Amino acid sequence: MRLLAILAGGVLLVWPAFLNGYPLLFSDTGAFLHQTAPPPSGPLAIWDKPHVYGPLLHLFHWRLTLWGPVLAQGMMLSWLLWLAQRSLRGQAGALVHLAICAGAAFLTTAPFTAALLMPDVFAPAVLLALLLLGFARQVLSRAEAWALGLVAALGIAAHLSHVPLAAAVVALTLLLTRRAGPTLRVALPVLGAVAILLGTNLWAHGRLALSPHGATFMLARLQADGPAAAVIRLRCPYAGWYLCAFTDRLPMDSDEFLWAPDSPVNRAPDGTPRFLGGALLSTEAREIVRETILTYPVEVATAMVGNALRQLVLATAGDTLVPDHLAVAVRPRIAEAFPARELGAYDAALQPRGLLPAAAAPFLWPHAPVLLLGAVLALVAWWRAARAHDLRRLGLVVGVLVGVSANAVATGALSKPHLRYEARILWLMPMIAALALLPRRP
Repeated sequence: MRLLAILAGGVLLVWPAFLNGYPLLFSDTGAFLHQTAPPPSGPLAIWDKPHVYGPLLHLFHWRLTLWGPVLAQGMMLSWLLWLAQRSLRGQAGALVHLAICAGAAFLTTAPFTAALLMPDVFAPAVLLALLLLGFARQVLSRAEAWALGLVAALGIAAHLSHVPLAAAVVALTLLLTRRAGPTLRVALPVLGAVAILLGTNLWAHGRLALSPHGATFMLARLQADGPAAAVIRLRCPYAGWYLCAFTDRLPMDSDEFLWAPDSPVNRAPDGTPRFLGGALLSTEAREIVRETILTYPVEVATAMVGNALRQLVLATAGDTLVPDHLAVAVRPRIAEAFPARELGAYDAALQPRGLLPAAAAPFLWPHAPVLLLGAVLALVAWWRAARAHDLRRLGLVVGVLVGVSANAVATGALSKPHLRYEARILWLMPMIAALALLPRRP
C-alpha cells in the first residue's frame, strides 16, 4: 500500500506533463542535455551551470525518452511528502498521502515544478530532506536517512541557489535544537555538495571553486540595480576594465546583460562576437563586485532586500509554460541524441507550439488564495507547536518558512526575481502546515 500510494502521488505531482503531452522544458534544459550529449556536440561542460543535473537526467533517460526523469522527479517529491507526513503525524496513511499530493498537484504550483526538467525541483527536495534529517531522525530508518542525505547533497550541488538555502537550514537547526548531532546531520550533505561542486568544477573548468564564473551573475544583478554601473562610471577609464567601453549602456536588465547577443558581455566594442563572454568577464567581474560592495554597501543591501521581497510575492507558473527559445536551445539536443519517436512527441506537445499557457490557465486560479491560506495555517501551526513544545513540528513548520525566505534571497537578491523561482518552493508552506495541524496517529 505504501509503495502504491507513493507511486500514485508521484504521478499526480507531474500531471502537467500529461496535459502537455511531454515533460515541461525550459531553455536551460537544452544546456543540461548538452552536458551528456553524444559526440561530436558533447559531452559539454557548460560555463554557467554545475555539471550535476545533466548527468542526473541521463541516469533516467539514457537517450531514450525524457519521461523517465520527469516520473523520477514526481516519485522523489511524493516520497518526501510521505516521510513528512510520518514525521508530523507519527504514522503515514495512504489516503492522507494521496490527499496531500492531490492538494499540492491541483491547488499549488508544485506540479509545474515537478513536471519541469530543471534543477528547480531540488529546491523543495533539499529543504524537506534537510529538515527531516535535522528534526525527524527518530522516525527514519538508517536507509531512509542515507537516502535523504544523498538527495540533499545532489540537490544542493545541482543549483548554486540551493547552497544558501541549505546554509539557512543548518543555522535554524542549530538555533532550535542547540545540539551538535542534528546540526551535523544537516551539515554533512552541505559538505558533500561542496565536495561535488569543487570536484566537478576542477574537472570541467580547471578551477577548484564552488562557482568559477559566478561573479559575472552577481555583477549582472548589481549593475541592473545601479551601484555597479555607478562604480564603473566612477573608475573608468582609469581602471582599464573591459566594461569601460560600455558606460553609456549601463545599467541594463540583468538577463539582457548576460544573454542578449549584442550585450556588452557577448559583443565587443568593435562588434565582434565574444564566445563564452560571461566566462571571459568573470575575473574583471570579481573586482567590480568587490569595489561595488565596498563603495556602496547600503545601496547594495537595500537593493538586495527589495529584490528578495519582490521575489517572495512572485510565485506563479507562467514562465514554466512558454515555448521561449525551446526551438533553438532544446529541440536540437533531442534531435541529435534521442530516437525519432521522441522528437515527434516533443513536436506534437502543446508547449513547443505555444498552446500550453491557454490549456493550463483554468488550473492556475487556486494558487494565490491557497498560498495566502497556507501562510495563515503556517502561523497557526507554528503557534500550536511552540505551545506544545513539539520540536519536530516546530522545526518542520518554521523550517519551511525560513526555507522559502532563504530561497527568495538566494534567487531574487543574488540573481533576479523570476516567477518560477519562488513557485518552486512556496507550495510547501500550505502542505506542511496542513500536515502539522492534523492530529497525530498512535
